[in-house]
Order: sequence, then structure tokens, then C-alpha cells
Amino acid sequence: MAAVGLVSALTATGPGPVPLLGAAAAIAVYALVMRRVAHRPTPEIARPGAARETLRGAAVGLGFILVSALCITAFGGYSFSWAGDGVVSVVWAAVMVQAGAAVTEELLFRGLALQALERLWGSRAALAVTSLFFGVAHLGADGATLWSGVAIAVEAGVLLGAAFLWRRSIWFVVGLHFAWNTTEQLLGIPVSGHAPDGLFTVDVHGSTLLTGGAFGLEASLVPVLVSVALAVPMLVLARRAGRIRTRHDARAADTGRP
Repeated sequence: MAAVGLVSALTATGPGPVPLLGAAAAIAVYALVMRRVAHRPTPEIARPGAARETLRGAAVGLGFILVSALCITAFGGYSFSWAGDGVVSVVWAAVMVQAGAAVTEELLFRGLALQALERLWGSRAALAVTSLFFGVAHLGADGATLWSGVAIAVEAGVLLGAAFLWRRSIWFVVGLHFAWNTTEQLLGIPVSGHAPDGLFTVDVHGSTLLTGGAFGLEASLVPVLVSVALAVPMLVLARRAGRIRTRHDARAADTGRP
């Protein structure tokens, strides 16, 4: 976690393709440490099927944000206007930064923390603990409140954790996370309190419970409800596929022993 975190710290706000290069370096570090130090295989970052899983996750993330934003707009919470210029530069910057953030955060929280805790206490406890800490990690963002921390814990921690338990693929959750954040940014909605340039500007009307206020869409009640509607069937499918593990199951899966 220290190594991946260091790579993220050095590259996350770099110019041009630096965040994306940092993401590639983080994956390499993760693979090296898991295989050489932890002595376990890393099927969660397997290259076969990676593009397919990433695209599937991205479709879920895109749909999640568009449905949430449309619902808030329908209730009068958002109105959008075209920002006017710099389309290529805005899209390029958003893709680079959000790709780097999605990869490093998912390696840390789902790749490392969730799987390590799963070996100690099983899938359910690991999901609960990593969701809690994901919410806590966002409390330092601009506009954050206790409610926004709870909202992030549910809609991001639980949803992304459920997505990983269902697919057992870092690529799937990276795609979901990337499309989620990139769509928000391009719509001009603050991403967890940060308000980088987007293709649109958004005017906010009404209660913060509807709009999320200065923190952005993620502090709205709407995506919390939408995320639960997505996470529950993911967890059901994971359980049916035998991917919700006890401590013994998780350790056996890591070692390849029954």
C-alpha cells in the first residue's frame, strides 16, 4: 500500500499523461509485490479479458452517473449549460487524471485492503470495513460533511466493493470508477468536492440532500439509492457464484489449496 500510494502521490497531479503512466507503474508495483513478497497469484489483474471487464465496468459507471444526474435534474436540482471551448484539452485532462485516480484507488482499497481483510475476517466484514474507510478518506475534501462521508461509504465503498466481489476483477471496478468520475467531471459536477474544468457548467438549485451541495453529486441522496439498487444484485450474484468467502475460503483461494 505504501508503494502504490507513493506512486500515486508522485504522479496524480502531474501534467499530460503522467497520471496514466503513474497508474501503469502502480499496477506493475502491485503485481511485483504480490507475486514476489506475498507469494500469491494475482488473477484480479489478469490481462486476458481485461479490456472486456473494463468496458463492462465503464458501462455501469456511466449509467450510474447519468441516471443519478437525470433524476436530480428532473427534480429541479441541476441545470446545465455548455462551457463553450477547449473540448479536446478538457476531455484529455479528465481522462488522464481520472484514469490515474481510478487505478490507484482501486488497487489500494479493493486490490489490497479488501482482499487482505477478507483473508482475516471474510468477505462481508472486509466489505464493511473498506466501505467505512473509503468514506472516512473523503472527509478531508472541500465541502465534505458527516453525511457526505456516509454517502461515499455506501455509494462508492459498498458499490465498488460489491462490484469487485461479483467480478473478482480490478479492471471491472477501475472501469466503473473511471467512468463515474470522468462523467461527473465532464458534466461540470464537483467530484468529491473538487471542481475541475468540464464540458458543462452546472447551476445547483434546492436542498443539498437533493443536489449534494458544494461536495457534488455524491453527497446527494439520489445516487445513494441508485447505488444500493446496483450493489444488492451484484452481491446476490456474487453469493450465487460462490465469490462471497469466509476467512478459510479466501486463504484457500490465495494458496490454491482446498
